[in-house]
Amino acid sequence: MDSPVSKTDASKEKFVASRPSTADSKTIRGCGLANLTWVGVDKVELRQRLMMPEYLRLAMRDCIKRKDSSAIPDHLLLPGGAVADMAPHAPMVVFINPNSGGRHGPVLKERLQQLMSEEQVFDLTEVKPHEFVRYGLGCLEKVAAEGDECAKECRARLRIMVAGGDGTVGWVLGCLGELNKEGKSHIPPVGVIPLGTGNDLSRSFGWGGSFPFAWRSAVKRTLHRASMGPIARLDSWKILVSMPSGEVVDPPYSLKPAEENELDQGLDAGIDAPPLAMAYEGVFYNYLSIGMDAQVAYGFHHLRNTKPYLAQGPISNKIIYSGFGCTQGWFCTPCVNDPGLRGLRNIMKIHIKKVNCSQWEEIAVPKNVRSIVALNLHSYGSGSHPWGNLKPDYLEKRGFVEAHCDDGLIEIFGFKQGWHASFVMAELISAKHIAQAAAVRFELRGGDWRDAFLQMDGEPWKQPMSTEYSTFVEIKKVPFQSLMINNE
Repeated sequence: MDSPVSKTDASKEKFVASRPSTADSKTIRGCGLANLTWVGVDKVELRQRLMMPEYLRLAMRDCIKRKDSSAIPDHLLLPGGAVADMAPHAPMVVFINPNSGGRHGPVLKERLQQLMSEEQVFDLTEVKPHEFVRYGLGCLEKVAAEGDECAKECRARLRIMVAGGDGTVGWVLGCLGELNKEGKSHIPPVGVIPLGTGNDLSRSFGWGGSFPFAWRSAVKRTLHRASMGPIARLDSWKILVSMPSGEVVDPPYSLKPAEENELDQGLDAGIDAPPLAMAYEGVFYNYLSIGMDAQVAYGFHHLRNTKPYLAQGPISNKIIYSGFGCTQGWFCTPCVNDPGLRGLRNIMKIHIKKVNCSQWEEIAVPKNVRSIVALNLHSYGSGSHPWGNLKPDYLEKRGFVEAHCDDGLIEIFGFKQGWHASFVMAELISAKHIAQAAAVRFELRGGDWRDAFLQMDGEPWKQPMSTEYSTFVEIKKVPFQSLMINNE
């Protein structure tokens, strides 16, 4: 039987630019810079391209420290404002998470400050993204409103780089998303310096899966490319968890208590919906998963928090992660377990909305599937493509379209167990395709299961379940898209 994956799509993109030595080529590819022509980047020229005038940098710094966008000392404002020609071509700020991946943040911070300026490099343990958005950008907007053309151009041209993992990038994107809610224009686009373990957002936009700190000029090349890279769009997805009142969930930081339970009433939940419910909401950019893979991630997450010395880099993280998969039954379920606990179909119902359709449609949960993933990006699990590059005839047969991260659709697939997932991640086979949808609702009902495990962009949590009422997990597209810098 023909595979749904197209063989022609498996070919790698080739570059015709002049190439350096083999050893340097590998280093560049690891940094996501394989498509750059081998030319030097002048440090002085780069600094002129990125660095904002001193009076603006210091004004933003003071406003962030005082947490007041209007607290601008008079001596930092130029009499009569400044002209637009003073603005750099691509003013840039960088956020660094020193705790991501192998804890390389402090080394990179020092290097970036040498290439840009101290005030344009933010340590996320000291300055949070929402503080920069509220007070830093607010300061620029206030100065621009007083007639300073340089501040106006810096605000309009600003670009942001995030040095961290997928969770850190999502954190920054979420804070920038508040600007859309406020109706602001000129939302800064975001590029990535990959410091995390998976780095799937970074891979999806050409920034690679790791960053080679042994090759210092890679930092210059990354900033140079980020200053001129084209802008791409990224869908983001809102998740709403509605659970029986009285239960307590220990959510990750990106899942917050909701002011209102906005569960779509277009689908009659019947007697399974509790009379009162508590709700949590959040936004994800890569994936949401439910099942055994999230359970393994939950165990790994808590081990890393209690014993941080074990988190020494992507390789050690993956070894420990694999060990959890073996001990928790992801690869082999003990025979003593009730067979009814092995498949998600015993606790789950799935409803979806298709494009331009207001009606919910129930989708069968495949037999023996122990993990279900709703995926937005091509890259998942450190660079794999589990949905696959599907053949046109298979797409037509299943009613699917070619998947893109800005098409308003999310792909839903399943893993049967760890061995099946391993073959999928190695791209030897495709995952179990379930649906492609514009909105999704998962209904979870306890039965013999006391808890379910979920994760959102690498952040896992344990979700208590009731045997009397259902817990609902609803996914809908956020009405605006995030802007990303594409490293083409």
